Amino acid sequence: MRKTRVLVLGYGEMGHAMQTLLCERVQLDIWEKYPLDGFQSAVLEEVAPAADLVLFCLPVSPHHEVVTRLLPLLAPHAICISIAKGLDENGQTAAQVFAEVLGTRHPYALLYGPMISEEIRAGRYGFAQLGCTGKTTERAVKALFAETRLLIEYSPDISGISWSVILKNVYAMVFGMADELQMGDNVRGYLAVASIRELDRIVRRMGGAAGSPWHLAGLGDLVTTATSRNSHHHELGCRLARGEVEGIAGEGVHTLEMIRRHSLFRAKDYPLFELIGSVVSRPGEAAGRLEAFLKRNT
Repeated sequence: MRKTRVLVLGYGEMGHAMQTLLCERVQLDIWEKYPLDGFQSAVLEEVAPAADLVLFCLPVSPHHEVVTRLLPLLAPHAICISIAKGLDENGQTAAQVFAEVLGTRHPYALLYGPMISEEIRAGRYGFAQLGCTGKTTERAVKALFAETRLLIEYSPDISGISWSVILKNVYAMVFGMADELQMGDNVRGYLAVASIRELDRIVRRMGGAAGSPWHLAGLGDLVTTATSRNSHHHELGCRLARGEVEGIAGEGVHTLEMIRRHSLFRAKDYPLFELIGSVVSRPGEAAGRLEAFLKRNT
């Protein structure tokens, strides 16, 4: 019986994690645009036509270019799956890029939730919401990860889980700020509720379903990103609270810029989101701004 063939795009942390999960169960091809010494990247034109599923372990920014390159190569049944938690330079989500380029010609899906690559590679559990349309796609993606420690639940709310997971990187930074300022566990608890309340409002504004952020792609991934010792965005918050400006970059910072640049929504309508953006713009003012937010919004 022919093994399922999976093409992994990108050999960074999540590419390595997907390799760990799948290498013994499927025939795996890995493509990396900028391979490090000692790694032999697959050639897209050679492996893409045989792929049953394509895992985009890439930032969102190159999705449009890569999907466009893949489109004439893919078999009709091939499913494109993204785990990217950001916006591209046009302010689009991975789902929006897939919809624009693939249309109805190929099925696509999103996998979002608490999926820290170091833990997956260490054999620990990960959790994700699967956003897609069509039972065939749902069954195929669930079958891919069956018998692994990545546990999946289905959601039809593609917009909701997309914006939940993208915006949680922004909100995770405020937890780092509060921890660096030694504001305590009570403040952390309050920020969790305040973040999810705002997330729910923004998600509905962006076309998602009410309550969507209270699940794995929102609350689950927020708790993970806001508290993990391996969290880049928690560390960014700590550095911002110290007034550091060098090297302040990441998906959350980029998301703030894309929302502002493309006027995706009004930050002023969401006080905690606006606070985080103001501290990113002017590091060192975190303490006063966070104190004022707590007193004004409780």
